[in-house]
Amino acid sequence: MEPLFPVPTLAGWNASAAAAPGAGGHNGTLAGPAASPGARAVVVPVLYLLVCVVGLGGNALVIYVVLRHAKMKTVTNIYILNLAVADVLLMLGLPFLATQNAVSYWPFGPVLCRLVMTLDGINQFTSVFCLTVMSVDRYLAVVHPIRSARWRRPRVAKLASAGVWTFSLLMSLPLVVFADIQEGWDTCNVSWPEPVGLWGAVFIIYTSVLGFFGPLLVICLCYLLIVVKVKASGVRVGATRRRSERKATRMVVVVVVVFAGCWLPFFIVNIVNLAFVLPAEPASAGAYFFVVVLSYANSCANPVLYGFLSDNFRQSFRKVLCLRKGYGAEDAEAAEPQADKSGRLREATTPARGSEANGLMQTSRL
Repeated sequence: MEPLFPVPTLAGWNASAAAAPGAGGHNGTLAGPAASPGARAVVVPVLYLLVCVVGLGGNALVIYVVLRHAKMKTVTNIYILNLAVADVLLMLGLPFLATQNAVSYWPFGPVLCRLVMTLDGINQFTSVFCLTVMSVDRYLAVVHPIRSARWRRPRVAKLASAGVWTFSLLMSLPLVVFADIQEGWDTCNVSWPEPVGLWGAVFIIYTSVLGFFGPLLVICLCYLLIVVKVKASGVRVGATRRRSERKATRMVVVVVVVFAGCWLPFFIVNIVNLAFVLPAEPASAGAYFFVVVLSYANSCANPVLYGFLSDNFRQSFRKVLCLRKGYGAEDAEAAEPQADKSGRLREATTPARGSEANGLMQTSRL
């Protein structure tokens, strides 16, 4: 995808490979004939616009449901909201990139170029960091439910979300500094100083480690510890709460797996390109654009996953879209465990059906 490094579309494979800074475009190391640029100028913009429409609609619906029905009462809802906001902002840059792919140059000026690329990077980082924080929250909820009760509160979640956005901005500072319209190509991309190859390689490694593989390692560790805890504790947790936590954790796991599946090919292609120059063939260009579109398409997947895996979201979606009358999230209050004055864990006294639904709602977006 063109998250950190938008892809210019000039008549050449080296232009299309610019998603790896220093690997294409004006700073490119790949060279060769174009891979049917006429078809690409139509297919890629259409795919971008389709992803944009679906992603904006789905995530806007998630934001509305969380704000309107859940009232931000649960910790996980706060992370869900931030994740949906990041996806919406990520989608806003796609019409600009679609236009660049269609006309083979950037017609919007250097200011919008820098803004689009910076927002692209910030929201890509924000997505993976939100998933990481949500996984840590799942770990605390399952493995240390009593000791973590004082920390798993909305105020702490808001502070953590603010920290995620701040750290994402810091991670994206190279884009703020070096994103520009490239001379000769007239496309929006990262224009590295000399030595171009070294700067591009460092940035690819930097973003891959800190913006994908590192957070993914933390996420995997969290769920490994959760599995160990669940197997060790057995039946010691109440049946209703155990079922709710299991559904919530499953939701987070599925969203993480889909995220990794959508983004892994993109990072693999960029890392491989550090060691090997990808062949200048139509198949290579097509494969590259596929992994780019796939990474953007991840922003469309989460609302769909919520609808399939969460009864609460599904009912709320139907109500908002007037597909069926019924109760939504506002009718099933959050069943997150809370600490009473003695510091002991207690559960909300909502009906079993409401508790299970809310368990999904709280953890649906990772």
